Amino acid sequence: MIDKDQKPILAIMRPESYLEDSVKMAEAFGFDTVEAPMIEIVDMRDDEFDQFVKRILVGKSDYVIFTSANGIDFTLRKIPEEDKDEFIDALRHTNVITIGPNTHKALMKLGIEGSGMPAVYSSEGLVEYLCPHIGGKTVDIARSSFGATVLILGLEKCGASVFETQVYTLARPEGEAQKELIRCALDGKISVFAFTSSMMVRNFFVQADVMGVSDRIVSVLNDSLVSAIGIPTAKTLKNYGVDVKIIPDRYTFKAMLDKASSYISSNP
Repeated sequence: MIDKDQKPILAIMRPESYLEDSVKMAEAFGFDTVEAPMIEIVDMRDDEFDQFVKRILVGKSDYVIFTSANGIDFTLRKIPEEDKDEFIDALRHTNVITIGPNTHKALMKLGIEGSGMPAVYSSEGLVEYLCPHIGGKTVDIARSSFGATVLILGLEKCGASVFETQVYTLARPEGEAQKELIRCALDGKISVFAFTSSMMVRNFFVQADVMGVSDRIVSVLNDSLVSAIGIPTAKTLKNYGVDVKIIPDRYTFKAMLDKASSYISSNP
């Protein structure tokens, strides 16, 4: 339950690289925070990467999709420093598509300003956005190894030739911070939980299971304010028996905070 006489305490479980900015953003919305990454981002290079780079460099890719800023970062990490300018220039001469504003901003920093972006920040939103334009076209996707298959299947159904390279993967961090977050939850010290991916949900429950408190943690969540960044994350939470009270209209962390803050204000 949320004590109206105190600042609501928000659980932030995003990857380590996001924590500092996430805490600042949460504090700006009036939250105190408890932080523990429930996802770790790990570099990887699959067998498709070299062909992905080659298609872009020779102009065979009609569309290139980045589904996160991490996809951009981990793509560039694998390209030799002396070849990066050529690769970025080649991207400027194709149709680069991003899934949301943070990914769009990451491209802007590279000088790639003409990227497209769907109104709905999801795989389904990308398919709907691109479908009228990609019949007979070549589409490349750089993303994590946990990307939803619905994106590839949807684009192929629209008539595109789709290639995917997995440039990073996700793992479950293990440490005292993760245990402490679960303990804080069990002690009733957390009033709002912000889940930003299905894998975050699964890792949260793996940690609870390791500690032998899975059933108790479901009760804790259902006595709190639980926010899911989108429909897939909400469905994963519901599969664990969790009642999701907030799904933002725009699938961003800032939109989650905004909607959670408004919900608290309007539910005294």
